[in-house]
Amino acid sequence: QVQLVESGGGLVQAGDSLRLSCTPSEPRFSFYAMAWFRQPPGTEREFVGVITWRNGRTKYADSVKGRFSISRVGAENTVYLQMNGLKPEDTAIYYCAAESSTWGLTLSELDGQNDYDVWGQGTQVTVSS
Repeated sequence: QVQLVESGGGLVQAGDSLRLSCTPSEPRFSFYAMAWFRQPPGTEREFVGVITWRNGRTKYADSVKGRFSISRVGAENTVYLQMNGLKPEDTAIYYCAAESSTWGLTLSELDGQNDYDVWGQGTQVTVSS
């Protein structure tokens, strides 16, 4: 069974940057879109952003727009989440998720957890003030 492997989390100070990566455990795994979600302490998981694999279109949550960006590298079959200007409220476990069973969804249809069928194990990001 395919898994998504995340890396890049850690402890940083406010204003710093981090880059998370997400790679399928099987190199030939194909997916329509990959998203990032996060779960801050004591709260529910929330949408961060998504990228469609074929054409690279993106969508972001308002809370991260202008600070975070998602990109993909085809040769590596990897999606990155670049996080700049980190704030303490960005502290959370970050998860990547792939939509591999339904193709052709619009970006507005790709911001819910139920849209995704493969998930990573999560990586902790902690931002100190």
